[in-house]
Amino acid sequence: MKKVYSRPKSLKKVPMHYCPGCGHSIIHRLIAELLDEMSLRETAICVPPAGCAVLAYNYLDIDMVEAPHGRATAVATGIKRVRPDNMVFSYQGDGDLAAIGTAETLHTANRGELISVIFVNNAIYGMTGGQMAPTTLAGQITTTSPSGRNTKTEGPPIRVCELLSTLENTTYLERVAVNSPANIKKTKKAIKKAFQHQQKKTGFSLVEILSSCPTNWKMDPLKSCRWIDEIMVKEFPLGVIKEVKC
Repeated sequence: MKKVYSRPKSLKKVPMHYCPGCGHSIIHRLIAELLDEMSLRETAICVPPAGCAVLAYNYLDIDMVEAPHGRATAVATGIKRVRPDNMVFSYQGDGDLAAIGTAETLHTANRGELISVIFVNNAIYGMTGGQMAPTTLAGQITTTSPSGRNTKTEGPPIRVCELLSTLENTTYLERVAVNSPANIKKTKKAIKKAFQHQQKKTGFSLVEILSSCPTNWKMDPLKSCRWIDEIMVKEFPLGVIKEVKC
Protein backbone atom coordinates (compact mmCIF):
# COMPACT_ATOMS: atom_id res chain seq x y z
CA MET A 1 0.00 0.00 0.00
CA LYS A 2 1.34 3.42 -0.94
CA LYS A 3 1.89 5.73 2.02
CA VAL A 4 0.28 9.12 1.40
CA TYR A 5 0.26 10.68 4.85
CA SER A 6 2.91 10.85 7.56
CA ARG A 7 4.10 13.07 10.39
CA PRO A 8 6.43 15.85 9.20
CA LYS A 9 9.97 15.64 10.57
CA SER A 10 9.62 19.22 11.83
CA LEU A 11 6.70 18.20 14.06
CA LYS A 12 7.64 16.57 17.37
CA LYS A 13 6.21 13.16 18.20
CA VAL A 14 4.18 14.29 21.19
CA PRO A 15 0.41 14.45 21.79
CA MET A 16 -1.27 17.80 21.11
CA HIS A 17 -2.81 19.38 24.21
CA TYR A 18 -5.12 21.84 22.44
CA CYS A 19 -8.87 21.86 23.05
CA PRO A 20 -11.03 19.83 20.62
CA GLY A 21 -11.71 21.93 17.53
CA CYS A 22 -8.86 24.38 18.10
CA GLY A 23 -7.04 25.37 14.92
CA HIS A 24 -3.54 25.65 16.40
CA SER A 25 -2.73 21.98 15.87
CA ILE A 26 -3.73 22.20 12.20
CA ILE A 27 -1.60 25.30 11.69
CA HIS A 28 1.37 23.69 13.45
CA ARG A 29 1.20 20.78 11.03
CA LEU A 30 0.97 23.03 7.98
CA ILE A 31 4.04 24.98 9.10
CA ALA A 32 5.94 21.75 9.79
CA GLU A 33 5.04 20.35 6.36
CA LEU A 34 6.30 23.50 4.65
CA LEU A 35 9.53 23.58 6.64
CA ASP A 36 10.23 20.06 5.42
CA GLU A 37 9.10 20.60 1.84
CA MET A 38 11.01 23.88 1.47
CA SER A 39 14.13 22.50 3.22
CA LEU A 40 13.92 25.21 5.88
CA ARG A 41 14.08 23.11 9.02
CA GLU A 42 17.77 23.76 9.72
CA THR A 43 17.53 27.51 9.16
CA ALA A 44 14.08 28.35 10.56
CA ILE A 45 13.66 30.32 13.78
CA CYS A 46 10.16 30.78 15.20
CA VAL A 47 9.28 33.48 17.72
CA PRO A 48 6.11 32.81 19.76
CA PRO A 49 4.99 35.18 22.56
CA ALA A 50 2.45 34.71 25.37
CA GLY A 51 -0.95 33.09 24.93
CA CYS A 52 -1.89 29.74 23.38
CA ALA A 53 0.57 30.54 20.57
CA VAL A 54 3.55 30.28 22.91
CA LEU A 55 3.08 26.52 23.20
CA ALA A 56 4.23 26.08 19.61
CA TYR A 57 7.68 25.32 21.06
CA ASN A 58 6.26 22.06 22.42
CA TYR A 59 5.46 20.86 18.90
CA LEU A 60 7.68 22.44 16.22
CA ASP A 61 11.08 20.74 16.15
CA ILE A 62 13.06 23.81 15.14
CA ASP A 63 14.85 26.65 16.90
CA MET A 64 12.41 28.71 18.98
CA VAL A 65 12.90 32.00 20.83
CA GLU A 66 10.11 32.94 23.24
CA ALA A 67 9.26 36.66 23.25
CA PRO A 68 7.59 38.78 25.94
CA HIS A 69 3.88 39.36 25.45
CA GLY A 70 3.31 41.35 22.23
CA ARG A 71 6.98 41.73 21.38
CA ALA A 72 7.40 38.86 18.92
CA THR A 73 7.92 41.01 15.82
CA ALA A 74 10.50 43.12 17.68
CA VAL A 75 12.41 40.02 18.76
CA ALA A 76 12.09 38.53 15.27
CA THR A 77 13.46 41.76 13.80
CA GLY A 78 16.56 41.56 15.96
CA ILE A 79 17.16 37.92 15.05
CA LYS A 80 16.69 38.53 11.32
CA ARG A 81 19.05 41.50 11.32
CA VAL A 82 21.88 39.52 12.88
CA ARG A 83 21.05 36.28 11.04
CA PRO A 84 19.77 37.47 7.64
CA ASP A 85 20.06 34.04 6.02
CA ASN A 86 17.67 32.38 8.48
CA MET A 87 13.95 31.95 7.89
CA VAL A 88 12.53 33.98 10.79
CA PHE A 89 8.82 34.02 11.55
CA SER A 90 6.60 34.89 14.49
CA TYR A 91 3.55 32.89 15.54
CA GLN A 92 1.00 35.10 17.30
CA GLY A 93 -2.61 35.27 18.43
CA ASP A 94 -4.97 38.23 18.09
CA GLY A 95 -4.90 39.15 21.79
CA ASP A 96 -1.13 39.40 21.51
CA LEU A 97 -0.49 40.89 18.07
CA ALA A 98 -3.42 43.31 17.89
CA ALA A 99 -3.50 44.44 21.54
CA ILE A 100 -0.31 44.69 23.59
CA GLY A 101 1.75 44.12 20.42
CA THR A 102 0.07 46.76 18.26
CA ALA A 103 3.02 49.17 18.24
CA GLU A 104 5.61 46.47 17.55
CA THR A 105 3.53 44.98 14.75
CA LEU A 106 2.79 48.31 13.10
CA HIS A 107 6.35 49.62 13.16
CA THR A 108 7.88 46.29 12.11
CA ALA A 109 5.59 46.29 9.08
CA ASN A 110 6.21 49.97 8.37
CA ARG A 111 9.97 49.37 8.27
CA GLY A 112 9.45 46.45 5.91
CA GLU A 113 11.40 44.04 8.07
CA LEU A 114 12.18 40.81 6.22
CA ILE A 115 10.21 38.52 8.51
CA SER A 116 6.99 36.54 8.15
CA VAL A 117 4.14 36.67 10.65
CA ILE A 118 1.65 33.86 11.22
CA PHE A 119 -1.30 35.60 12.87
CA VAL A 120 -4.00 33.35 14.38
CA ASN A 121 -7.28 35.23 14.77
CA ASN A 122 -9.96 33.53 16.87
CA ALA A 123 -11.58 36.81 17.96
CA ILE A 124 -10.99 36.20 21.66
CA TYR A 125 -8.32 35.74 24.33
CA GLY A 126 -7.88 31.98 24.55
CA MET A 127 -5.39 30.99 27.23
CA THR A 128 -6.35 33.64 29.79
CA GLY A 129 -10.04 32.84 29.99
CA GLY A 130 -12.00 34.18 27.03
CA GLN A 131 -11.83 37.95 27.43
CA MET A 132 -12.70 40.41 24.66
CA ALA A 133 -9.89 40.90 22.13
CA PRO A 134 -9.31 43.69 19.59
CA THR A 135 -10.76 41.32 16.97
CA THR A 136 -13.88 40.34 18.95
CA LEU A 137 -16.97 40.84 16.77
CA ALA A 138 -19.70 43.36 17.43
CA GLY A 139 -22.21 41.80 19.82
CA GLN A 140 -19.93 38.84 20.58
CA ILE A 141 -20.18 37.64 24.18
CA THR A 142 -16.96 37.18 26.14
CA THR A 143 -16.09 37.11 29.83
CA THR A 144 -15.40 40.86 29.73
CA SER A 145 -18.30 41.68 27.40
CA PRO A 146 -21.13 39.57 28.88
CA SER A 147 -23.72 41.62 27.01
CA GLY A 148 -21.78 41.48 23.77
CA ARG A 149 -19.17 43.84 22.37
CA ASN A 150 -20.59 47.36 22.20
CA THR A 151 -18.93 49.18 19.30
CA LYS A 152 -20.03 52.57 20.68
CA THR A 153 -17.82 52.12 23.74
CA GLU A 154 -15.26 49.53 22.60
CA GLY A 155 -15.04 50.37 18.91
CA PRO A 156 -15.38 47.90 16.06
CA PRO A 157 -13.07 44.89 15.64
CA ILE A 158 -9.67 45.70 14.14
CA ARG A 159 -8.94 44.32 10.68
CA VAL A 160 -5.19 43.83 10.90
CA CYS A 161 -4.54 43.02 7.23
CA GLU A 162 -6.47 46.04 6.00
CA LEU A 163 -4.70 48.27 8.52
CA LEU A 164 -1.23 47.08 7.49
CA SER A 165 -2.08 47.27 3.79
CA THR A 166 -1.86 51.07 3.97
CA LEU A 167 1.87 50.87 4.76
CA GLU A 168 4.34 51.12 1.87
CA ASN A 169 6.66 48.32 2.98
CA THR A 170 4.13 45.52 3.45
CA THR A 171 4.43 43.21 0.47
CA TYR A 172 2.15 40.25 1.19
CA LEU A 173 -0.98 40.16 3.35
CA GLU A 174 -3.57 37.41 3.07
CA ARG A 175 -6.46 36.22 5.23
CA VAL A 176 -7.32 32.53 5.24
CA ALA A 177 -9.07 30.03 7.54
CA VAL A 178 -8.66 26.46 8.83
CA ASN A 179 -12.30 25.44 9.27
CA SER A 180 -12.58 23.14 6.25
CA PRO A 181 -10.30 20.97 4.09
CA ALA A 182 -10.50 23.44 1.20
CA ASN A 183 -9.59 26.37 3.43
CA ILE A 184 -6.76 24.42 5.06
CA LYS A 185 -5.20 23.86 1.61
CA LYS A 186 -5.44 27.59 0.89
CA THR A 187 -3.84 28.35 4.25
CA LYS A 188 -0.85 26.16 3.45
CA LYS A 189 -0.38 27.96 0.12
CA ALA A 190 -0.57 31.33 1.86
CA ILE A 191 2.07 30.43 4.46
CA LYS A 192 4.32 29.11 1.69
CA LYS A 193 3.93 32.36 -0.21
CA ALA A 194 4.84 34.36 2.91
CA PHE A 195 8.01 32.30 3.32
CA GLN A 196 8.83 32.80 -0.37
CA HIS A 197 8.50 36.57 -0.03
CA GLN A 198 11.00 36.43 2.82
CA GLN A 199 13.37 34.29 0.76
CA LYS A 200 13.19 36.83 -2.09
CA LYS A 201 13.59 39.75 0.33
CA THR A 202 10.58 41.66 -0.96
CA GLY A 203 9.51 42.98 2.45
CA PHE A 204 7.19 42.29 5.38
CA SER A 205 4.62 39.48 5.01
CA LEU A 206 1.72 38.40 7.23
CA VAL A 207 -0.83 35.60 6.97
CA GLU A 208 -3.95 36.05 9.08
CA ILE A 209 -5.66 32.74 9.87
CA LEU A 210 -9.24 32.61 11.10
CA SER A 211 -9.36 29.81 13.65
CA SER A 212 -12.00 28.53 16.04
CA CYS A 213 -11.92 28.58 19.84
CA PRO A 214 -14.82 26.28 20.80
CA THR A 215 -14.05 26.37 24.53
CA ASN A 216 -14.29 30.14 24.87
CA TRP A 217 -16.92 30.55 22.17
CA LYS A 218 -19.07 28.07 24.13
CA MET A 219 -19.73 25.99 21.01
CA ASP A 220 -18.97 22.48 19.86
CA PRO A 221 -16.24 22.10 17.21
CA LEU A 222 -18.64 21.66 14.28
CA LYS A 223 -20.69 24.72 15.19
CA SER A 224 -17.47 26.69 15.58
CA CYS A 225 -16.42 25.83 12.04
CA ARG A 226 -19.81 26.89 10.71
CA TRP A 227 -19.66 30.11 12.75
CA ILE A 228 -16.48 31.10 10.93
CA ASP A 229 -18.21 30.68 7.56
CA GLU A 230 -21.55 32.18 8.53
CA ILE A 231 -20.49 35.04 10.84
CA MET A 232 -16.77 35.66 11.12
CA VAL A 233 -15.87 35.98 7.43
CA LYS A 234 -18.45 38.75 7.06
CA GLU A 235 -16.27 40.89 9.33
CA PHE A 236 -12.98 39.42 8.16
CA PRO A 237 -13.30 38.57 4.44
CA LEU A 238 -10.94 35.92 3.13
CA GLY A 239 -8.46 36.48 0.34
CA VAL A 240 -5.32 38.37 -0.62
CA ILE A 241 -5.47 41.87 0.87
CA LYS A 242 -2.18 43.05 -0.65
CA GLU A 243 0.59 41.51 -2.67
CA VAL A 244 3.64 42.94 -4.38
CA LYS A 245 4.83 40.43 -6.94
CA CYS A 246 8.07 38.78 -5.88
